[in-house]
Amino acid sequence: MLLMKSIIILYSYHHNNTEKIANVIAKILEAEIKTPKQVNPEELQEYSLIGFGSGIYGENLHKSILDLADKMTQISTKKAFIFSTSALAEKNSNHKTLRKKLQSKGYVIIDEYNCRGFNTNSFLKFFGGMNKGRPNEKDLKNAEEFAQKILES
Repeated sequence: MLLMKSIIILYSYHHNNTEKIANVIAKILEAEIKTPKQVNPEELQEYSLIGFGSGIYGENLHKSILDLADKMTQISTKKAFIFSTSALAEKNSNHKTLRKKLQSKGYVIIDEYNCRGFNTNSFLKFFGGMNKGRPNEKDLKNAEEFAQKILES
């Protein structure tokens, strides 16, 4: 199978939950991983597949990812995917803002993935956090299957 040139743009900060997921996906897609600060929007033209990953902050991916999406140039059709780790919802509704920004620029969102991540934000740190041990082996396996599905699409 011919691999497309792929990049994952990642913001993973607190416990590197999202980085664990990104590493699994990157291995299967043979993608490089960069932070939003390391990416020049024009260089994204070189890639046929772009992944965006971050923890969820206030029901959105990190501001640096959203800001990069604003700076990206209009294209006709390019494949993208979104993934995240979050404290509560294991759903893709937190991707809505980024999804809209990317689609308005001409990107085709081929798939999305979310799993729970260890969270010690705000008052949770006083109770040892929530979702300790997440992402776990099952989450990583699901991320692997997600990446495989992307590869086949």
